[in-house]
Amino acid sequence: MKVTAEIRALIERRQAGYSLEAPFYLSEEIFALDMETIFRQHWIEVATEAEIPEPGDYVTVDLAGDSILIVRDDDMQVRAFHNVCRHRGARLCNEDKGSVGNIVCPYHSWTYNLTGALMFAEHMGEQFDRCKHSLKNVHVENLAGLIFVCLAEEPPADFADMRAEMEPYLLPHDLAGCKVAAQVDIIEKGNWKLVMENNRECYHCVANHPELTISLYEYGFGYARTDANAEGMDAFERTCNERAKQWEAMDLPSVEIEKLLDVTGFRTQRLPLDRCGESQTLDAKVASKKLLGEFRTADLGGLSFWTQPNSWHHFMSDHIVSFSVIPLSAGETLVRTRWLVHKDAREGIDYDVENLTAVWNATNNQDRTLVEYSQRGAASSAYEPGPYSPYTEGLVEKFSAWYIGRLARQIGA
Repeated sequence: MKVTAEIRALIERRQAGYSLEAPFYLSEEIFALDMETIFRQHWIEVATEAEIPEPGDYVTVDLAGDSILIVRDDDMQVRAFHNVCRHRGARLCNEDKGSVGNIVCPYHSWTYNLTGALMFAEHMGEQFDRCKHSLKNVHVENLAGLIFVCLAEEPPADFADMRAEMEPYLLPHDLAGCKVAAQVDIIEKGNWKLVMENNRECYHCVANHPELTISLYEYGFGYARTDANAEGMDAFERTCNERAKQWEAMDLPSVEIEKLLDVTGFRTQRLPLDRCGESQTLDAKVASKKLLGEFRTADLGGLSFWTQPNSWHHFMSDHIVSFSVIPLSAGETLVRTRWLVHKDAREGIDYDVENLTAVWNATNNQDRTLVEYSQRGAASSAYEPGPYSPYTEGLVEKFSAWYIGRLARQIGA
């Protein structure tokens, strides 16, 4: 897309260590650039393998103006297609999720198998070549049960690097052996970047997240050492070192990996939970009695995994919480949260949904309010970029630097 001189100037003059200028949060023109440059060119996390456990199970997701159909085929492979019939373009699957034997267009009954091949098209004549009218593929990758798609003709090749680094961390939690116990979608009236910036720091956590900070160590997410927090940081680091030795002995990696400025940027770390915690719940105890994978002990801390540009995840011994951010407009963003438990865990016996979801339902609603405050503030004539804290907001700066870097590369700045 054509980039105006005004937008080019905004990108080129971005000041490191400061929040973005208001148009990055408000402008529909910049939103369109975000969709073209970020959400159509990068690997976007959109679903979990647990949502499509059987052949024919599917989910759909709207991304950057396109509907994507994600389905499991008869060989148990995850496939992704543009959710568009090759006849006259009708939407094929019109529900968020479901199960099919074949993919049948509701308009004229063109029928595709689960690999996307056109199997049946009535009244098309003897010269019609079905092989030239298969569904259009979308690039898809399954990372230890997290499903990513890329709309680009040539997707970033460094997904393989993330896979190599992350599979040892994620696979022990056996997301593929989970089921979705709950899913909650909320619409935040704020720009997607404000949602992600809010997630990338815990400066606001103590004052705003009483439920989350029951189990979450404040110092675990982006804090730098200062004279004021040295004692607390020392105690936290001693706890981390002690637990890391235990986890490494169990073949559970814990050391931080931070590659947030890579094209396919990501970060991970396994950290202890507070109050001798086992899980992110209101009492810091497991929410599900049925532990994941082959775990035999509950106090395995919390493994956090962040990806640029749109997801974060928390892996614990008993459940996983997975978050996807999907931009809707310059001022609206879908935040989708899924809680996953062992596929054999029994609701009402092994886990209670209200207890399972309490912490992050509360936290998501609190964060929605904060994002909406920020969106309204950015619309004020008094708004100007403010400085990030060098002690608590370094990871926000890395998100903003990654974002501006991707735009700058697109426009050749």
